[in-house]
Amino acid sequence: MGNIRRKHSKAIRANHKNAEFSAFESDLGALNPIAKKRKLVQNKLKIFSVRSGLDLPLFFITLILLIIGLVMLFSASAPNAYYFKNGDSYYFIKSQLIWAVIGVISMVAVSYVDYRHLRRWAVPILLLSFLLLILVLFMPVRNGVHRWIQLGPLGFQPSEVTKFAIVLSFAHFIALNFQRMGTFKYGVLPYAIILGMTGFLLYLEPHISCLIIVVLLAGGMLYIGGIKLRWFGLVLAAALAAVAYLVLFTDKLTYANGRVQGWLDPFSPNSGVDTWQTRQGLYAIGSGGLFGLGLGQSRQKHLFIPEPYNDFIFSVVCEELGFIRSAIILVLFAMLVWRGIVISMRAKDRFGSLLGTGLIAQIGIQVVLNIFVVTNTMPNTGISLPFFSYGGTSLVMLLTQIGIVLSISRTSKIEKT
Repeated sequence: MGNIRRKHSKAIRANHKNAEFSAFESDLGALNPIAKKRKLVQNKLKIFSVRSGLDLPLFFITLILLIIGLVMLFSASAPNAYYFKNGDSYYFIKSQLIWAVIGVISMVAVSYVDYRHLRRWAVPILLLSFLLLILVLFMPVRNGVHRWIQLGPLGFQPSEVTKFAIVLSFAHFIALNFQRMGTFKYGVLPYAIILGMTGFLLYLEPHISCLIIVVLLAGGMLYIGGIKLRWFGLVLAAALAAVAYLVLFTDKLTYANGRVQGWLDPFSPNSGVDTWQTRQGLYAIGSGGLFGLGLGQSRQKHLFIPEPYNDFIFSVVCEELGFIRSAIILVLFAMLVWRGIVISMRAKDRFGSLLGTGLIAQIGIQVVLNIFVVTNTMPNTGISLPFFSYGGTSLVMLLTQIGIVLSISRTSKIEKT
């Protein structure tokens, strides 16, 4: 007992000395103009959370998927690049590598930014997404739709901003009104307005794949946000019914009707060109077998699958790597989503938990829907495979969103230490 008391007394004396030294240091700093300036700079940089390391499992899984995706993109795109880009087999991969470097830099930089500061930008980013969705309607038509805004040599799809805006705004409003999510005024009405405006603008493009992703994201976030089940079922049923109506019965989306009919029987002689990509993708998957034909040995990518470096790149992956290695890639995606959800559940506030879950769910939803499309489990709706499909805007946005989840992991670790 005597030893315990002596140790306790020593600890108290040490704490007093530390407190006195801290007070002395504070007084000295108040008299030192350099210390004042340093403190001012530190206050301005509070936006950065650099006290804890990023989540290494999520970081390395992302890099592994990115590297595999770049290798497969080069393999899938080389024939098309050679035939249509003046013999330059490296045309697509050179561009994608540049965007990948920009995306990785953005991911690491954003991981140092305190994600809580995004709340003040939730409404402006949502309004920006509406503005971009309106602006794209005045852009030239490509492949029968308005989806790209062209700025000189660079083009991007506003829908990439829209998906992020939906997640960010829903996370902000749900966290703000969490205790009132059971009411219609705070738990249904604002989200129905946001979702209705977004859906209408996406319908005008038209962009059904993004509309499906947005509806699933919104429904998932409302569910985990605490909306009453009767309201949740009503909103989700209305949204899905609206999407089904737009796809099946409106003249605006007659092109989608052909895809649905082709999906029901892609090998029918009357299916036409709408199912050509699906048929060739299925041939590629079947040709791969268990172990694949070997990296770079795909036959269907040689002008059989239209644009094999885009939505149907996974069919080339299956043909070259086979079922087993393709399944490993899907396991990596599952690990990415699982790790992101774990990080989000450990966030220090409700906003961070909702934001991280929504961002990582977007990746999971796109992977599942892309695999469904490639395997003809659902109609061809043009959904890209994250980190694999060609597209600079999408890649940078995905990596930046991973950076936000890494930022959440930093602050959650600070909370525990």
